[in-house]
Amino acid sequence: MSYKTVLSVVTDQALAESAVQQAADLARGYDAHLDVMCLGVDRTQTGYYYAGANAMVLQETLNRAQAEGQALEAQVRALLGKSECRWSAESGVAQLADIGRHVALHARFSDLVVLPKPYGAERGLELEPIVEGALFEGRAPVMILADNRPATAKPKRIVIGWNESAEALSAVRAAMPLLVEAEMVHLAVIDPPTHGPNRSDPGGLLAQYLARHGVRAEIDVLSKTLPRVSDVLMRHAGDVNADLVVMGAYGHSRFREAILGGATRNMLERAEIPVLMSH
Repeated sequence: MSYKTVLSVVTDQALAESAVQQAADLARGYDAHLDVMCLGVDRTQTGYYYAGANAMVLQETLNRAQAEGQALEAQVRALLGKSECRWSAESGVAQLADIGRHVALHARFSDLVVLPKPYGAERGLELEPIVEGALFEGRAPVMILADNRPATAKPKRIVIGWNESAEALSAVRAAMPLLVEAEMVHLAVIDPPTHGPNRSDPGGLLAQYLARHGVRAEIDVLSKTLPRVSDVLMRHAGDVNADLVVMGAYGHSRFREAILGGATRNMLERAEIPVLMSH
Protein backbone atom coordinates (compact mmCIF):
# COMPACT_ATOMS: atom_id res chain seq x y z
CA MET A 1 0.00 0.00 0.00
CA SER A 2 1.10 3.55 -0.67
CA TYR A 3 -0.47 6.98 -0.68
CA LYS A 4 -1.54 7.88 -4.22
CA THR A 5 -4.09 10.62 -3.52
CA VAL A 6 -3.39 13.30 -0.92
CA LEU A 7 -6.04 15.90 -0.06
CA SER A 8 -5.63 19.23 1.68
CA VAL A 9 -8.30 21.83 2.49
CA VAL A 10 -7.49 25.51 2.93
CA THR A 11 -9.82 28.22 4.18
CA ASP A 12 -7.35 30.79 5.52
CA GLN A 13 -4.64 32.53 3.52
CA ALA A 14 -2.45 32.82 6.62
CA LEU A 15 -2.39 29.02 7.04
CA ALA A 16 -2.48 28.01 3.38
CA GLU A 17 1.19 28.32 2.46
CA SER A 18 2.55 26.04 5.17
CA ALA A 19 -0.22 23.45 4.82
CA VAL A 20 0.00 23.26 1.03
CA GLN A 21 3.78 23.10 0.94
CA GLN A 22 3.87 20.25 3.46
CA ALA A 23 1.11 18.39 1.64
CA ALA A 24 3.05 18.82 -1.61
CA ASP A 25 6.21 17.43 0.02
CA LEU A 26 4.28 14.37 1.20
CA ALA A 27 2.69 13.87 -2.22
CA ARG A 28 6.05 14.15 -3.96
CA GLY A 29 7.61 11.69 -1.51
CA TYR A 30 5.03 9.04 -2.43
CA ASP A 31 4.63 9.96 -6.09
CA ALA A 32 1.03 10.85 -5.28
CA HIS A 33 -1.45 13.33 -6.72
CA LEU A 34 -2.29 16.30 -4.50
CA ASP A 35 -5.83 17.71 -4.53
CA VAL A 36 -6.39 21.05 -2.80
CA MET A 37 -9.84 22.36 -1.91
CA CYS A 38 -9.85 26.16 -1.58
CA LEU A 39 -13.03 26.98 0.30
CA GLY A 40 -14.53 30.37 0.94
CA VAL A 41 -16.64 29.97 4.07
CA ASP A 42 -20.01 31.63 4.57
CA ARG A 43 -19.87 31.91 8.35
CA THR A 44 -23.39 33.27 8.82
CA GLN A 45 -25.70 30.83 10.57
CA THR A 46 -28.94 30.04 8.74
CA GLY A 47 -31.86 31.02 10.93
CA TYR A 48 -29.86 33.59 12.91
CA TYR A 49 -29.76 36.54 10.56
CA TYR A 50 -30.62 39.87 12.13
CA ALA A 51 -34.16 41.15 11.78
CA GLY A 52 -34.90 42.56 8.35
CA ALA A 53 -32.14 40.69 6.53
CA ASN A 54 -33.10 40.22 2.91
CA ALA A 55 -31.84 38.49 -0.20
CA MET A 56 -29.30 41.27 -0.85
CA VAL A 57 -27.63 40.63 2.51
CA LEU A 58 -27.52 36.89 1.87
CA GLN A 59 -26.07 37.45 -1.59
CA GLU A 60 -23.39 39.73 -0.16
CA THR A 61 -22.17 37.05 2.25
CA LEU A 62 -22.11 34.56 -0.61
CA ASN A 63 -20.15 36.95 -2.84
CA ARG A 64 -17.62 37.56 -0.08
CA ALA A 65 -17.10 33.83 0.47
CA GLN A 66 -16.74 33.27 -3.27
CA ALA A 67 -14.10 35.99 -3.52
CA GLU A 68 -12.19 34.42 -0.59
CA GLY A 69 -12.26 31.03 -2.28
CA GLN A 70 -10.96 32.43 -5.56
CA ALA A 71 -8.18 34.32 -3.76
CA LEU A 72 -7.16 31.11 -2.00
CA GLU A 73 -7.11 29.22 -5.29
CA ALA A 74 -4.87 31.86 -6.86
CA GLN A 75 -2.51 31.66 -3.87
CA VAL A 76 -2.40 27.84 -4.01
CA ARG A 77 -1.82 27.75 -7.76
CA ALA A 78 1.10 30.16 -7.36
CA LEU A 79 2.59 27.95 -4.65
CA LEU A 80 2.11 24.66 -6.47
CA GLY A 81 3.27 26.04 -9.79
CA LYS A 82 6.80 25.64 -8.42
CA SER A 83 6.15 22.17 -7.01
CA GLU A 84 7.42 18.94 -8.53
CA CYS A 85 4.34 16.90 -7.61
CA ARG A 86 1.18 16.33 -9.65
CA TRP A 87 -1.59 18.53 -8.32
CA SER A 88 -4.98 20.12 -8.87
CA ALA A 89 -6.73 22.97 -7.10
CA GLU A 90 -10.30 24.17 -7.17
CA SER A 91 -12.27 26.79 -5.28
CA GLY A 92 -15.77 26.65 -3.89
CA VAL A 93 -18.11 28.04 -1.27
CA ALA A 94 -19.45 26.25 1.79
CA GLN A 95 -21.61 27.30 4.69
CA LEU A 96 -20.09 26.78 8.11
CA ALA A 97 -22.79 24.31 9.11
CA ASP A 98 -22.30 22.23 5.96
CA ILE A 99 -18.57 22.35 5.37
CA GLY A 100 -17.89 18.88 6.80
CA ARG A 101 -20.07 17.27 4.14
CA HIS A 102 -18.17 18.97 1.32
CA VAL A 103 -14.83 17.83 2.74
CA ALA A 104 -16.07 14.28 3.33
CA LEU A 105 -17.07 13.89 -0.32
CA HIS A 106 -13.46 14.38 -1.41
CA ALA A 107 -11.86 12.67 1.62
CA ARG A 108 -13.64 9.39 0.81
CA PHE A 109 -11.53 9.05 -2.31
CA SER A 110 -8.22 10.12 -0.75
CA ASP A 111 -5.55 8.01 0.91
CA LEU A 112 -4.45 10.78 3.27
CA VAL A 113 -5.86 14.16 4.28
CA VAL A 114 -3.37 16.82 5.40
CA LEU A 115 -4.76 19.65 7.53
CA PRO A 116 -3.54 22.40 9.89
CA LYS A 117 -4.25 22.23 13.61
CA PRO A 118 -7.91 23.17 14.18
CA TYR A 119 -7.36 24.91 17.52
CA GLY A 120 -5.19 27.82 18.52
CA ALA A 121 -4.86 31.56 18.22
CA GLU A 122 -6.63 33.07 15.22
CA ARG A 123 -7.92 29.71 13.95
CA GLY A 124 -11.32 29.80 12.26
CA LEU A 125 -14.34 27.90 13.54
CA GLU A 126 -14.49 25.96 10.27
CA LEU A 127 -11.26 24.02 10.95
CA GLU A 128 -12.83 21.71 13.52
CA PRO A 129 -15.72 20.47 11.30
CA ILE A 130 -13.25 20.05 8.43
CA VAL A 131 -11.15 17.64 10.52
CA GLU A 132 -14.22 15.80 11.79
CA GLY A 133 -15.79 15.63 8.34
CA ALA A 134 -12.68 13.93 6.95
CA LEU A 135 -12.43 11.52 9.90
CA PHE A 136 -16.07 10.55 10.37
CA GLU A 137 -17.98 11.01 7.13
CA GLY A 138 -14.93 10.72 4.88
CA ARG A 139 -13.47 7.74 6.77
CA ALA A 140 -9.99 8.91 5.81
CA PRO A 141 -6.79 9.11 7.86
CA VAL A 142 -5.90 12.70 8.71
CA MET A 143 -2.44 14.11 9.33
CA ILE A 144 -2.62 17.16 11.58
CA LEU A 145 0.30 19.50 11.00
CA ALA A 146 2.27 21.11 13.82
CA ASP A 147 3.10 24.79 13.89
CA ASN A 148 6.87 24.47 14.24
CA ARG A 149 7.72 20.93 13.04
CA PRO A 150 7.21 20.19 9.33
CA ALA A 151 5.79 16.86 8.23
CA THR A 152 7.98 14.56 6.17
CA ALA A 153 7.28 11.60 3.91
CA LYS A 154 10.13 9.71 5.60
CA PRO A 155 9.85 10.21 9.38
CA LYS A 156 12.76 8.49 11.12
CA ARG A 157 11.08 7.85 14.46
CA ILE A 158 7.36 7.33 15.01
CA VAL A 159 5.40 6.90 18.24
CA ILE A 160 2.16 4.90 18.13
CA GLY A 161 -0.34 5.54 20.92
CA TRP A 162 -1.60 1.98 21.44
CA ASN A 163 -4.62 1.13 23.59
CA GLU A 164 -5.94 -1.93 21.69
CA SER A 165 -8.89 0.08 20.33
CA ALA A 166 -10.35 -0.26 16.85
CA GLU A 167 -9.50 3.41 16.25
CA ALA A 168 -5.82 2.89 17.11
CA LEU A 169 -5.59 -0.17 14.86
CA SER A 170 -7.20 1.78 12.03
CA ALA A 171 -4.56 4.49 12.47
CA VAL A 172 -1.74 1.93 12.41
CA ARG A 173 -2.99 0.42 9.16
CA ALA A 174 -3.42 3.86 7.61
CA ALA A 175 0.13 4.82 8.61
CA MET A 176 1.77 1.66 7.23
CA PRO A 177 3.52 3.43 4.29
CA LEU A 178 5.19 5.68 6.87
CA LEU A 179 5.90 2.93 9.40
CA VAL A 180 7.76 0.64 6.99
CA GLU A 181 10.16 3.45 6.07
CA ALA A 182 10.90 4.53 9.66
CA GLU A 183 14.18 3.72 11.41
CA MET A 184 12.31 2.91 14.63
CA VAL A 185 8.67 2.75 15.72
CA HIS A 186 7.82 3.01 19.42
CA LEU A 187 4.60 1.37 20.60
CA ALA A 188 3.59 3.51 23.57
CA VAL A 189 1.29 1.57 25.92
CA ILE A 190 0.11 3.76 28.78
CA ASP A 191 -1.06 2.01 31.96
CA PRO A 192 -1.94 -1.33 30.29
CA PRO A 193 -4.86 -3.24 31.84
CA THR A 194 -4.02 -5.67 34.64
CA HIS A 195 -6.70 -8.07 33.41
CA GLY A 196 -7.33 -9.40 29.93
CA PRO A 197 -5.75 -11.70 27.35
CA ASN A 198 -2.79 -9.38 26.66
CA ARG A 199 -1.96 -8.36 30.24
CA SER A 200 1.36 -10.26 30.26
CA ASP A 201 2.48 -8.93 26.87
CA PRO A 202 0.94 -5.51 26.21
CA GLY A 203 1.46 -4.50 22.61
CA GLY A 204 2.94 -7.88 21.72
CA LEU A 205 0.43 -8.79 19.03
CA LEU A 206 0.80 -5.39 17.37
CA ALA A 207 4.58 -5.67 17.44
CA GLN A 208 4.32 -9.08 15.76
CA TYR A 209 1.92 -7.70 13.14
CA LEU A 210 4.27 -4.81 12.36
CA ALA A 211 7.36 -7.06 12.28
CA ARG A 212 5.76 -9.17 9.55
CA HIS A 213 5.47 -5.99 7.50
CA GLY A 214 9.17 -5.30 8.02
CA VAL A 215 8.59 -2.53 10.58
CA ARG A 216 11.30 -2.10 13.21
CA ALA A 217 9.31 -1.66 16.41
CA GLU A 218 9.80 -1.77 20.17
CA ILE A 219 7.27 -1.63 22.99
CA ASP A 220 7.43 1.16 25.57
CA VAL A 221 5.17 0.60 28.59
CA LEU A 222 4.52 3.95 30.29
CA SER A 223 2.82 5.05 33.49
CA LYS A 224 0.27 7.83 33.44
CA THR A 225 2.33 10.24 35.51
CA LEU A 226 0.66 13.30 34.01
CA PRO A 227 -3.04 14.25 34.20
CA ARG A 228 -3.72 13.66 30.50
CA VAL A 229 -2.86 10.70 28.30
CA SER A 230 -1.99 13.13 25.49
CA ASP A 231 0.60 14.81 27.73
CA VAL A 232 2.29 11.46 28.47
CA LEU A 233 2.28 10.60 24.77
CA MET A 234 3.75 13.94 23.72
CA ARG A 235 6.40 13.83 26.43
CA HIS A 236 7.44 10.37 25.28
CA ALA A 237 7.52 11.57 21.66
CA GLY A 238 9.91 14.29 22.77
CA ASP A 239 12.05 11.83 24.76
CA VAL A 240 12.62 9.60 21.70
CA ASN A 241 12.87 12.57 19.31
CA ALA A 242 9.89 11.36 17.26
CA ASP A 243 8.89 13.00 13.98
CA LEU A 244 5.30 11.73 14.04
CA VAL A 245 2.63 10.42 16.42
CA VAL A 246 0.08 7.86 15.21
CA MET A 247 -3.11 7.38 17.23
CA GLY A 248 -6.79 6.59 17.04
CA ALA A 249 -9.24 9.48 16.99
CA TYR A 250 -12.33 9.95 19.14
CA GLY A 251 -12.63 6.70 21.03
CA HIS A 252 -15.26 8.61 23.01
CA SER A 253 -18.04 10.63 21.40
CA ARG A 254 -17.22 14.03 19.93
CA PHE A 255 -19.79 15.60 22.28
CA ARG A 256 -18.12 14.09 25.34
CA GLU A 257 -14.69 15.27 24.25
CA ALA A 258 -16.00 18.74 23.42
CA ILE A 259 -17.44 19.09 26.93
CA LEU A 260 -15.08 17.06 29.12
CA GLY A 261 -11.98 16.86 26.98
CA GLY A 262 -10.20 13.73 25.81
CA ALA A 263 -6.99 12.44 24.27
CA THR A 264 -8.01 13.41 20.73
CA ARG A 265 -9.06 16.96 21.49
CA ASN A 266 -6.09 17.57 23.79
CA MET A 267 -3.70 16.29 21.15
CA LEU A 268 -5.29 18.49 18.49
CA GLU A 269 -4.80 21.48 20.78
CA ARG A 270 -1.28 20.78 22.05
CA ALA A 271 0.55 18.69 19.45
CA GLU A 272 4.08 19.93 18.82
CA ILE A 273 4.83 17.41 16.05
CA PRO A 274 2.59 16.10 13.24
CA VAL A 275 -0.09 13.62 14.30
CA LEU A 276 -1.73 11.01 12.07
CA MET A 277 -5.22 10.10 13.26
CA SER A 278 -7.88 7.71 12.07
CA HIS A 279 -11.34 6.74 13.27
